[in-house]
Amino acid sequence: MKTKTLVSLSLLIGIGAALHFIVPGFFLGMKPDMMLLMMFLAITLFPAKKNVFIVALAAGAISAMTTTFPGGQIPNIIDKLATAFLFYLLFISLKKFSTSLVTVSILTALGTMISGAVFLGSAYYIVSLPGPFVALFGAVVLPAVLLNTVAMVIIYPIVNGIVRKSNIPINA
Repeated sequence: MKTKTLVSLSLLIGIGAALHFIVPGFFLGMKPDMMLLMMFLAITLFPAKKNVFIVALAAGAISAMTTTFPGGQIPNIIDKLATAFLFYLLFISLKKFSTSLVTVSILTALGTMISGAVFLGSAYYIVSLPGPFVALFGAVVLPAVLLNTVAMVIIYPIVNGIVRKSNIPINA
């Protein structure tokens, strides 16, 4: 792994950590996961298995430390690892279209839904949920899907342009 790639991944995860920390919890201690946005961005820019693993582990650990969900530490780690690799598999399977803004936005929406389902499912079995699964999915995950997708539509072209114009090896 090249140092520039590692630094770029670290910056994206650091930005995700700041976003994850400052976004307030709004429904039974749950909040939209903005760390996912940066994790997905890192995977789309640097789609290699080792990068996906490192980003997922870092995102899971940081999300676990900054979660407002009671007992959400382990579900956050499980969620990020599972979601990152599922997102990566979807991204690789659509390699022909993967750099398109539309494709990346749709994958972000799907990835956020997968993440929400994995998080809520693992939290259900590990610590129990403060409300019904469907209600939490509708009240927290669906707004997060919208928020992350809109943010990706805005951020992806900017970051992709910056990475292309720099000496950072894209898709490394």
